[in-house]
Amino acid sequence: MTLSDFELWLFLAGLGIFLFAMHMMEESIRLLSGGAFKSFIKKYTGTKLKAIFSGMFSTAILQSSSAVSLMVLAFTGAGIMNLTQAIAVMMGTKVGTTATAWIVAIFGFKFNIDAFSLPLIGIGGLGMILLAKSPRYVNISKFLVAFGFLFMGLDYMKNSVDQFAEVIDPAMFAGYGVLVFAIVGLVMTAIMQSSSATIAIVLTMLFSGVINFQSGAAMVIGANVGTTVTVLLGAMGGMVSKKQAALSQLIFTVSTAIVTLLFLPLLTWLVLELLGFENNLVLGLALFHSVFNIIGVLMFYPVIPRLAVFAEKTIPERFMELSKYIYKTDPSVSEAGMEAIRREIIRQLHFSLQFINQLFHPEQQTKKTAYSDLERYHAEIFEYYTKLAGQKLTEDQSQWIDQLLRSSRNIMNATKNIYELKDELFILRREIAPELQMAYQSISNRIDKIYSAGIRLKHGDDISADLDDLQGFINREDRDFIKMCGEIISSGEFKKVEVTFLLMLNRVITQSVRMLFFAMKNLQKLHETEDVKSGLPE
Repeated sequence: MTLSDFELWLFLAGLGIFLFAMHMMEESIRLLSGGAFKSFIKKYTGTKLKAIFSGMFSTAILQSSSAVSLMVLAFTGAGIMNLTQAIAVMMGTKVGTTATAWIVAIFGFKFNIDAFSLPLIGIGGLGMILLAKSPRYVNISKFLVAFGFLFMGLDYMKNSVDQFAEVIDPAMFAGYGVLVFAIVGLVMTAIMQSSSATIAIVLTMLFSGVINFQSGAAMVIGANVGTTVTVLLGAMGGMVSKKQAALSQLIFTVSTAIVTLLFLPLLTWLVLELLGFENNLVLGLALFHSVFNIIGVLMFYPVIPRLAVFAEKTIPERFMELSKYIYKTDPSVSEAGMEAIRREIIRQLHFSLQFINQLFHPEQQTKKTAYSDLERYHAEIFEYYTKLAGQKLTEDQSQWIDQLLRSSRNIMNATKNIYELKDELFILRREIAPELQMAYQSISNRIDKIYSAGIRLKHGDDISADLDDLQGFINREDRDFIKMCGEIISSGEFKKVEVTFLLMLNRVITQSVRMLFFAMKNLQKLHETEDVKSGLPE
């Protein structure tokens, strides 16, 4: 047999089937899990340790560190997860992604692949056709097909590499250092956008004797760094939080790779001789893949907060938009987008209340808010809402964001109404008649009360009790104001047109304050319905 007899198309077919299977598995698991993994990642990141295990578990199940990383970036942009938590989760994904190597090493080289891959493809294929009316069973069937294809692709690659090994002398690679093999692994992963595919190829080459253990280990190290290329490409021209996370992951993976390469002889001895994998190199390489990633996590665990600070200083935020959360959150990750727009509307409420408050207490405001900025801010929120509404949302989720938009519109309408009364309020404020001073004070008291509740809502406090009191207060002030106007007109000291002016002013203020009240009540209620955002059943 000569080198020309190497079946290139058999190898490429195997690689293509393997990559297709990985994509198919990721998609079917994602659809089967619904919002469960997104909710899991979002909730279980309270500490660095929890965040790392969250990343490990999610990646091991979803079989895609890229998918988990994209979720993390979206949640970071939405303010659900800070950069420290994001770094910890992405460190965990590096350990979690080693699960693929274990699956391939355990099942791909010890069993007759046709004996279980063909039944899986057959059963799964029939299930996709016969159970087409049930999305759940279709996705289960799709997973079975993908799992079968995964090993069929591996078998094709293994057969082609076996033939390649017959005409290739492993000694010809002896002159190349481990750094060259690491670079080869990095380039292969960057091109294929899949470290799992690279590692499958490395395992088949190792199994066939084309390369030795240390060369394979170096390629696995390179593949580990190569996965970062996907994140770097995704961060280019993107949001600052993405760039910060990408930089952090690059520092983590490259540093881990350098340390591992420096101690590669020691780690090789540890796996092969001390742990006894000398006679099972394939399983030994899977173990090596896990060991050096765990070493990397242990190295960086104490300095995760410092790494986050370094990334934030190296790539600082430069706010060009008025929004803080929605401009850096991808609406295609709907759960993150829903939380981002909720936080953004609370922020809109805060700035609107500050603007209204400065109309009544200009002496208290050091930084003025412009009305034109509030209009532009509302437009940014509405634009993001349209993008979010265009995603595949459940009926409950659609209703959830519609209620959020209604809150945003109420905030903007109330602000507009009060802004248009600024001249009348200025005149009333300067009046010296006791009755008119009382009228102005009544209006001002309502603004102060709702401003105070809005500040508490922004700080994340539960204002349910405040809202009950606030509703009664608004209604009492309205009744007392109308009663006062009746007494004024009965006294005959003011013209009817002046009393009409006061009644008109009170009506607009009452309507506006009520709109702000209902917006706040809605935002408080929606904050409590986490199950809708995650897409999980009640």
